[in-house]
Amino acid sequence: MDAGGKFIAVDVETTGYSALRGGRVIEVGAVVVENGRCTDEFHSLVDAKAPIATGAYRVHGISLTMLTGQPQPAEVWSHFREFIGNNPLVAHNSPFDSSFVVHELGRLGHHLPNAWHCTVRLARKRLPHLHNHKLETVARHLFPDLPLDLRLHRAIDDARLAARIWVELTKG
Repeated sequence: MDAGGKFIAVDVETTGYSALRGGRVIEVGAVVVENGRCTDEFHSLVDAKAPIATGAYRVHGISLTMLTGQPQPAEVWSHFREFIGNNPLVAHNSPFDSSFVVHELGRLGHHLPNAWHCTVRLARKRLPHLHNHKLETVARHLFPDLPLDLRLHRAIDDARLAARIWVELTKG
């Protein structure tokens, strides 16, 4: 898949590190990219009614208080499925994000047929000299003008960065 087509960049923030160990998605962000340009966005916090592991909270800063009154999983994932359609999905460390998205949809009896692509894998291939391939490292290498106060580890901002990275690294 190249930057000239249509894809959806996705990021999730979670209550823990593994969907198989009870982790739930509490924030999802997705960005439509068509011909290298962002054309639409989807974002929602999710009140999954699940405790947030201390380590996960330290990463994203999302608290249970912030989730009070937010949409329930069935509502969010219904809108998400409609938003992404059958388009290919891109994520930074897609095995992590895809495992949570597939798990959440599975809990609701839905299957996710979309293909996933990984910006980490692509960055390791195209930028082997970087000291690591974390989202911030790759983004700051490719886009040195990024603001210093960039809000990392929030779903919509990370999805935007993943989209930009994919477009940049797949240019012909």
